[in-house]
Amino acid sequence: MLRTSRPVLGVIADVTDIKGMPYHTAQDKYLSALWQASEGMPIVIPAFGDLYDLDEIIGGVDGLLLTGCISNIEPWRYGGATEPPCGPYDPARDETVLPLIPRALAAGLPMLAVCRGFQELNVALGGTLHPRLHEIPGRLDHRAPYGKPIPDLYAPAHPIRLVEGSQLSRLAGGASEAMVNSLHEQGIDRLASRLVVEATAPDGTIEAVRVADAPGFALGVQWHPEWKVMENKLSLALFSAFGDAARARHAARSARAAA
Repeated sequence: MLRTSRPVLGVIADVTDIKGMPYHTAQDKYLSALWQASEGMPIVIPAFGDLYDLDEIIGGVDGLLLTGCISNIEPWRYGGATEPPCGPYDPARDETVLPLIPRALAAGLPMLAVCRGFQELNVALGGTLHPRLHEIPGRLDHRAPYGKPIPDLYAPAHPIRLVEGSQLSRLAGGASEAMVNSLHEQGIDRLASRLVVEATAPDGTIEAVRVADAPGFALGVQWHPEWKVMENKLSLALFSAFGDAARARHAARSARAAA
């Protein structure tokens, strides 16, 4: 157990090829958001797949952040068509995260899922994905405006409707709408039975969910609240609530260790 006054927040790494060598990586914006807004101690967990004892991971952290990434989930993992390809893929992350999610939820581990992580949450619990939302008639093009400066990529792109009385609406102070960025090509097709919709885009795309039967905090969002988290009230509230849940778990773990 990492000895720190802050809750320990696990971040599953992406496996990235850098000059022909695999690196286990996590973007600074996620780690910074966890440190600043969640007031936690982020640790990067390598994507070692079935080499892990998943219960050791769950027992060693107070919360789990599933980050966004340039890669997509391999379609065969949710029964999707493998042609044409919709990569890049990261099978090592898939093999680590997808079995970890249900075990972590059952243990009451606080969980926040963002973008790819949001999609992982749906797939791990039995849902499916649309590989190319922009090709569906009537849908918005949710992809990032590639080729533009990074601040433009993360600029607000469209509104979302927050379900009345939802956890996300409460975090937004009772608001019914919010503006979010949009940097994803894929999205939820069939919603997993354990998930409840918390927000939708104007075209009906599911933008936020919670795990209905989770004993602890378990929310997922399709957009990127980690971007400039301290400057956005809803983003700050989301990461703060995640941090609060992890802090409560950290206090309980520390009390057990001291007993």
